[in-house]
Amino acid sequence: MSGKSGDVVLSDLQIALMRVLWARGECSTAEVAEVLAAERGIKHTTVATMLTRLEKRGVVSLRRDARQVYYQARVSEPEVRRSMVSELLGSLFGGDARALVSHLVDEAEIAPGDLEKLRKKLARGGREHE
Repeated sequence: MSGKSGDVVLSDLQIALMRVLWARGECSTAEVAEVLAAERGIKHTTVATMLTRLEKRGVVSLRRDARQVYYQARVSEPEVRRSMVSELLGSLFGGDARALVSHLVDEAEIAPGDLEKLRKKLARGGREHE
């Protein structure tokens, strides 16, 4: 976690690991390692270390069953997304959401058709996901 209490900022590899947990629910270290080995060539020991660190940070919880350790996400993907965008907004754009949106539009990260969807979402208060 980072900054304010409850904020979760993760590296790219940590996000990949969390996506396995978000998609599958509770998983053993071996199950997560198998997915990340296939996707990214990550070794079992690296996955085990990352899971241990995430558990210490309160991002995942663990359950022991005999010699097997199972992990489950304690934060949701939307919570992580919100936290990381907030971190990005504060650190790179001085908290100015308009500057972030302007940057995305200028860099063609938002397609013209998406702008109309964004306008409608803003008119609704921006709380709904499409």
